[in-house]
Amino acid sequence: MINILLFAQMQEEVGKEKIAVEMEKTTVKELKEYLQMHYKLTQLNESMVAVNEAYALENDEVKTGDTVAIIPPVSGG
Repeated sequence: MINILLFAQMQEEVGKEKIAVEMEKTTVKELKEYLQMHYKLTQLNESMVAVNEAYALENDEVKTGDTVAIIPPVSGG
């Protein structure tokens, strides 16, 4: 099980702060594709991803027991 933490608009779109995904081993890119297919998150492509509190790249591995944070773009004035 991979735990996904959501923030801001993505949290509102899903209706939860976190979701759990039944995957053994994958990459950040594949996980984002899965989330897009199942949840249609509008800011997913522009978001940063952290795995176990460290920023991750598209080809980085994600495995059972990991916590993945999807960090949306920040805007302000």
